[in-house]
Amino acid sequence: MYYNAKILAAQQDEFTSLQQGSMTVMEAVQKFEQLARLCPELVPTEREKVRRMMKMFRTDISKQVSAGSSPPTLVSDCVSRAIRVEYWINRDKEARAQIFKARKEEKAVVKQTQPRQSSESNQKGQTSGPAQNSKQFGRNKRKGNFSAACGSS
Repeated sequence: MYYNAKILAAQQDEFTSLQQGSMTVMEAVQKFEQLARLCPELVPTEREKVRRMMKMFRTDISKQVSAGSSPPTLVSDCVSRAIRVEYWINRDKEARAQIFKARKEEKAVVKQTQPRQSSESNQKGQTSGPAQNSKQFGRNKRKGNFSAACGSS
């Protein structure tokens, strides 16, 4: 099969810069395999394929795939580990989303069951009491009241 030099160079560039991004592991592996068939000189050995594949995966996946006492040495082992890791990551995300949703719904239920305050009670909390009002004008009404009560005794 003949390929134009420009097309081949573009495919090599695409292969060397291939990242999983928002693709699933299987989609990324299919793309990787397709480009690896077109650029066999870039992955001459199984070891090089595994190395490039690990580099292609998202960081959260590649860290967990390579973790442990024996990192993958075969492409099939690398792919199966990555699929399992992706499954558990997605499962954890779904569990966190359900917890968040439950908390949000719980807050909404609590908010609905609380009695609504009238506008007067809202204003009551915002206005200051008589002692504070008198302080705002530079005098304390209580001071005068206490001295009058003490003087009559």
